[in-house]
Amino acid sequence: MSAAIPPIRCGALRMDFSVRPYLMGVLNVTPDSFSDGGRFFERNAAQDHALAMAEAGADIVDVGGESSRPGAENTQAEEEIRRVLPAIEALVRYSTVPVSIDTTKSEVARAALDAGASMVNDISALRFDPRMVELVASAGVPVVLMHMRGTPADMQTGDLHYDDPLGEISAFLSAAVDGAVEAGIDRTRILVDPGIGFGKTAGQNLLLIRRLDAFAALERPVLVGPSRKSFIGKVLGASVDERLFGTAAAVAVAVMAGAHVLRVHDVAAMKQVLRVAQAIRDARVGVEPEEGERG
Repeated sequence: MSAAIPPIRCGALRMDFSVRPYLMGVLNVTPDSFSDGGRFFERNAAQDHALAMAEAGADIVDVGGESSRPGAENTQAEEEIRRVLPAIEALVRYSTVPVSIDTTKSEVARAALDAGASMVNDISALRFDPRMVELVASAGVPVVLMHMRGTPADMQTGDLHYDDPLGEISAFLSAAVDGAVEAGIDRTRILVDPGIGFGKTAGQNLLLIRRLDAFAALERPVLVGPSRKSFIGKVLGASVDERLFGTAAAVAVAVMAGAHVLRVHDVAAMKQVLRVAQAIRDARVGVEPEEGERG
């Protein structure tokens, strides 16, 4: 999936997808995140964890100030900004790792970009705030467009049936990309995300990871976020804090299936998983892998 996709510049990072997949560390600066229960809501904890993920090998750190767990309620933009700016400012000041802002609100994205963020990760695919597309276009930064049915408040309610999940999600993302380009966003700066856990059943999530090749026709880098998600708990009967190895399996399969960016919470562990999965995927007869850095 990666050979035909040109590199994307994100801050100081040049993502060359013909060389390797990239790792995005997740920082939820929220009191009610499904994955960490608000462990990094306090300002100093958020700053320390952001820098720790950069040190552990994250290529990008994705900072979000509003929970997108099923049933989550909307957070006011002012509060979201108050939550995310300290972590962004710390990363920009003390690290060269680029920052992504995880938000659906143009006001939040603008404040984050002004503070030094280099990417916008919009789970609504630019649908929730009509001003977001203009902001991203004018800023000239990479943007992630994700598939989601409904909103976080209702995405896991009602009938989650798809007649053709791969086809329907691919069509949604194709339309989102085309709409963004028509609005002035450079196609070469767009990444797509099939939205693992956003309006899907456990079985549908498993299928999406196994069949990432279905999105190759979009000719855009594919970001996958399986980390600690409920489909892993469904398979293992495991609580959120017991899903490390399940996440590792999902990350490994996603790399083998062609994922370009992996969005994860446990950066150090998943960096090892990513590197070994990539080495297996790219193995050739008579070619030995280069020795990586130690530690």
